Amino acid sequence: MFEDIYKEVQNPSSGTYKEKGSKFISYSYPVYTEKDIKDKIEEVKKIEHSASHYCYAFVLHPDKSFQRAGDDGEPSSTAGKPILSQILSNDLTNILIIVVRYFGGVKLGISGLIRSYKTAAANAIINSKITTKTLKEQFEVCFEYTQMNNVMRLVKEFDLEVVKTDFQIDCKLIFAVPKSKSLDVEDTFKKNHEITIEYIKKS
Repeated sequence: MFEDIYKEVQNPSSGTYKEKGSKFISYSYPVYTEKDIKDKIEEVKKIEHSASHYCYAFVLHPDKSFQRAGDDGEPSSTAGKPILSQILSNDLTNILIIVVRYFGGVKLGISGLIRSYKTAAANAIINSKITTKTLKEQFEVCFEYTQMNNVMRLVKEFDLEVVKTDFQIDCKLIFAVPKSKSLDVEDTFKKNHEITIEYIKKS
């Protein structure tokens, strides 16, 4: 089951690896959309314009539900797949790793290619900062001032993150809660018929 904790790289990073004359340069980026991915691949192609291959893998979304890998002319599964395996073994998401190869004149064979792309990708990850995030959902609670104590008691009980408050005669409060707790919290608020609660968005 998908948990609401996930890991991302905080910053772009790079790494290198050499084998039998071939040079592999890896670039790692935090990405969130397919457009981000296309832009970064084009950017690397401009930087490394004379490379012979531009192989990559990416994972998107907190649940890692969108994954792709590309071999860019290398034998099938010798480049993109080893890069992807490094992303997944480090439990990362919202990340793109591109590994460019400068051919050194000597064929590396299947195992040599897999090792080279895997190691280059691993080196980019080693050189990056990794952050842990929590997938949260936001709700808006509407209530009369007389219900203030009840609402704040629930905020404290569930350790909710208060995002915004508007305490007038009619009060509003927006809170964020980890996805795994959101159903329990929503049900608890709904039991009090003098309080209305509405789902807003993921955050």
